[in-house]
Amino acid sequence: MAKGLFRSGMIVSAMTMISRILGLVRDAVVANLLGANAAADVFLFSNRIPNFLRRLFAEGAFAQAFVPVLSEIKEQQGDDKVRFFVAQAAGTLGTILLIVTLVGVIASPVIAALFGTGWFIEWYQGNPEGEKFVLASELLKWTFPYLFFVSLVALSGAVMNVYNRFAVAAFTPVLLNISIISCAILLHDQFSVGAYSLAIGVFVGGVVQLLFQLPFLYRAKMLSKPRWAWQDDNVKKVRTLMIPALFGVSISQINLLLDTMIASLLMTGSIAWLYYSDRLIEFPLGLFGIGIATVILPALSKLHSSDKGSDFQHTLDWGVRFVIFLGLPAMVGLMLISPLIISVLFDHGAFKEGDIDHVQAVSLGVMAYSVGLVSFMLIKVLAPGFYARQDTKTPVRIGIITLVLNMLFNIMLAPFIGYLGLALATSMSASCNAYLLYRQLNKEQVYHFSGFSARFTFKCILASAIMGLSVWYTAAQFLWREWHFTQQVILLSGLLILAGVVYFLSMFILGVRLNTIKNVATTESN
Repeated sequence: MAKGLFRSGMIVSAMTMISRILGLVRDAVVANLLGANAAADVFLFSNRIPNFLRRLFAEGAFAQAFVPVLSEIKEQQGDDKVRFFVAQAAGTLGTILLIVTLVGVIASPVIAALFGTGWFIEWYQGNPEGEKFVLASELLKWTFPYLFFVSLVALSGAVMNVYNRFAVAAFTPVLLNISIISCAILLHDQFSVGAYSLAIGVFVGGVVQLLFQLPFLYRAKMLSKPRWAWQDDNVKKVRTLMIPALFGVSISQINLLLDTMIASLLMTGSIAWLYYSDRLIEFPLGLFGIGIATVILPALSKLHSSDKGSDFQHTLDWGVRFVIFLGLPAMVGLMLISPLIISVLFDHGAFKEGDIDHVQAVSLGVMAYSVGLVSFMLIKVLAPGFYARQDTKTPVRIGIITLVLNMLFNIMLAPFIGYLGLALATSMSASCNAYLLYRQLNKEQVYHFSGFSARFTFKCILASAIMGLSVWYTAAQFLWREWHFTQQVILLSGLLILAGVVYFLSMFILGVRLNTIKNVATTESN
């Protein structure tokens, strides 16, 4: 189990790294073409809504409800029943998604008015800023169908993950980035507003991802004719688990969407600054947090079905230990060198236009989000501790509390520090979310943070501090803002190498070995 989880986690992380790197390339293309102006705000707004729904319904609530039920069927009834259940889930989910997608496309002006309230008010009053509302309504017609395609992709990926074939699902997002980059380059000059080419790229990316998954499902003998099965017992179970999970698993996405709504009332550029800040945070989060969460849910579901409580505890503790090991140095590194990263990735073309220092604006947003990076990762690991046991009600209660806290933090901070208040509020609420999830797991005697993991965490903090001081001192010796792009890339590469060497060397000196990271059931004697 230990070796398998570590290997699977590394496979998912490797595939995710390719996707995230291309995602940063995609964002660099967007920044170069649109900058951080009104068109960028509108495209990122129109792209965030279907992505929010994707994470809420597909990768969020559906996956967390579907995987435990699928694992239970696989363990207790065999592959034939799994194949039949997948066909039922695909037919039921696909039908519902098709209806939702059609409604979303037709009602795109209503959706744009609901989530872009500030733009709608400007349009209603006949002000020039109202053009943002009109453009958002048009772009949503292209981006909203992405929900349909990518939700079916998420279903396919969940099936592959239950059968320990993680690479396929982890690689699939690469195709979306390729599609957006390609459409941006090839179609940008075909429209008066370049954002249209990006929106078309989102649509194409959804289609390509689904087509890519189908042959792998066929090879696994899991591709069969979808069928409507709303009243089937197993579909009912998924449905019952899914409804409360809509809030519990995707609370951070709800917070981000609320931030977008509030940001639409702030100065132009606020949505883009928050987006680019969030994208940098998503890199380590996707690479480490989501990578481990992807492999840990099927493992925990199987252990729960087999009634192995001790192994369940060890596996959760390993997941927490792993994200702390990688999350802490990532947090420190982003806080220290985010201005250089942003300059290398985005400070070109349209991004440089205007009187505002966009590099500084985005880097401050990254610092505010970085405060909650480890908490974001811990949520991805702790939440499966509930979903694997088919408990979706507890995360709902915690999620609602966190949602209220996020809004209170927004009200307290946004009037004084604008978009930074929104980012900091998200980090603070995520920390509350992670703490409440852990407290409940501990209260139910499902998981407690072991003494070994506490000592391991202290070593990670110490090593991260040493790494941070080394990187800060080295970076302070150079006036890189005046350098050319190539020189900045060389410096950034050198700082990343320095950070990695110092951190891992410090951990080695502190007594941490590879087996400490790989082993699930690490004992106190280790």
